[in-house]
Amino acid sequence: MGKKSKEPEEAKTEIPLPNPEEGTTICGVIRHLGGDYVLVRCIDGYERKARIPGKLRKKVWIVEGDIILVGLWGAGSDKCDVIHKYSRSEIGILIDRKIIPKEFVDALSGLI
Repeated sequence: MGKKSKEPEEAKTEIPLPNPEEGTTICGVIRHLGGDYVLVRCIDGYERKARIPGKLRKKVWIVEGDIILVGLWGAGSDKCDVIHKYSRSEIGILIDRKIIPKEFVDALSGLI
């Protein structure tokens, strides 16, 4: 018997965008803290402690310098959850749409 052929996965056409009303923002990973936590610097200038949830833990590899979408825990909280990791092509699209300033990406690479 032959192997089952895998159907090609559909490419994601929609990029998840930050929505302040829903409490999501874009951040860059500064360093790993251990125990599935990372220290991130957000576009608004704050540094937060982000938790990598179980559904992303083994599927998505998050390293220092990555741009991620996070969901804030509360209005004044310094903690958040990782929702999505942006690929290089998605980051280029976000820069072209002026959602992320190019200086933010350059400054993030300078911190590492």
